[in-house]
Amino acid sequence: MTRRPRSASGSKRLRALALPLAVLLLAGLGHPALAQVPPRTDDPPYEADLMRLSEILGALHYLRPLCGSPDGSVWRDQMEALLEAEVQDDERRRRFIERFNQGYRGFSSVYLKCTPAAEAALARYIEEGSALTRNVTTRYNR
Repeated sequence: MTRRPRSASGSKRLRALALPLAVLLLAGLGHPALAQVPPRTDDPPYEADLMRLSEILGALHYLRPLCGSPDGSVWRDQMEALLEAEVQDDERRRRFIERFNQGYRGFSSVYLKCTPAAEAALARYIEEGSALTRNVTTRYNR
């Protein structure tokens, strides 16, 4: 079987997908365990879920307006509400904020305009964030 030479447009498509896929993998979408920091012994059992939610809120804060949603500061406000409800000490607050910023920076360094890949990541983050919120509130409701 002979191989057909790859067209120039095919190579461009592969290169265009490579960077967003790498960012998604580094952000933990391909393997969520890669992006998680092990919780400390004094952290609540849902700490990893809240850290991931913080990262998702940061990503949404960047991606939603980029893709035309008039959200303004909704996602940052949600992060503030999470901090107010959950965080009492400065070190833990810093960890939450770092994860929010990691989610924001992860996409702002790659996407300067809304693309189909950005929209797909956005949809996945909304789905994952909703699932995390449901899980934490149903399992650990005070």
